[in-house]
Amino acid sequence: MRILGIETSCDETGIAVYDDEKGLLSHELYSQVKLHADYGGVVPELASRDHVRKIIPLIEKAMEDANTKPTEIDGVAFTQGPGLVGALLVGSSVGRSLAYAWNVPAVGVHHMEGHLLAPMLEDDAPAFPFVALLVSGGHSMLVKVEGIGQYEVLGESIDDAAGEAFDKTAKLLGLDYPGGPLLAKLAEKGEAGHYKFPRPMTDRPGLDFSFSGLKTFAANTIRDADLTGNTDLTEEQVEQTKANIAYAFQEAVVDTLIIKCKRALKQTGMKRLVIAGGVSANTMLRAEMKALMQELKGEVFYPSLAYCTDNGAMIAYAGMQRLKAGETLALSSQAKPRWPLDTLTAI
Repeated sequence: MRILGIETSCDETGIAVYDDEKGLLSHELYSQVKLHADYGGVVPELASRDHVRKIIPLIEKAMEDANTKPTEIDGVAFTQGPGLVGALLVGSSVGRSLAYAWNVPAVGVHHMEGHLLAPMLEDDAPAFPFVALLVSGGHSMLVKVEGIGQYEVLGESIDDAAGEAFDKTAKLLGLDYPGGPLLAKLAEKGEAGHYKFPRPMTDRPGLDFSFSGLKTFAANTIRDADLTGNTDLTEEQVEQTKANIAYAFQEAVVDTLIIKCKRALKQTGMKRLVIAGGVSANTMLRAEMKALMQELKGEVFYPSLAYCTDNGAMIAYAGMQRLKAGETLALSSQAKPRWPLDTLTAI
């Protein structure tokens, strides 16, 4: 069985062809980073228009790379939600149209389920059950996973997600968009011990996250450091101070995620941890999580770096699992900009 996967939930157009016997056959990804850089963030209308321009050429390229004809496609999976409604509508409209034209089923995929299952694309795939930490620009959540569609949300962000806090703090430091990866790179030059940031919501029970206060703490720290160039600090000292702040901020986020994951594993009694989403590419996070799971005598699993951010491969894989279980979507179905993960059906 072979499926076409389409991802257009935000600012990346991802297309993939997946075969349930041969695995991933092709994977195309176009990022809109340059388009939104001048605005310091994603502009929804521009994102939607760019998806319209890029989606068909990318589908043609993915089909060509997979050496696949439309008659060999058994289904079309697309991100139905959550995400930016305009961007979702591009992918869902094209996906449903292709399904109708090719006379094959359409499958609507939950974006976060795609991230959650992305490690299944690897040779060393995790077995069920496990605890999943999903960390991206729009979401931070801990999920108990018994199987596909069997999800219990243990905790989630009540304000800014971890990735969003990274991007906003990077902007405060004067870094370009998208700032999260640039902040992480800057933190590599930072030194420990210069600044101490709080670990939000770790001094109370529970598994929810809150990173908006950490962003405010960073803003105050940057202000107090007076990095405007009107001080006696040299340019080199200013850059080192920025790096030290970036290090302290990243360390606080990672420590917070570690503490919450440790609680979730203890609460569930599980020894397997899956980490996915854009922030899962963070080097410090991976190193600290590896150390945690060694301490707990457990295992930690990640998707490859290519599948940490939004991509069509994860949508194709998740869609394949639901299609094989007999799940299809009516061509009149709507996009779902808001869609709780724990409302999905189990397969």
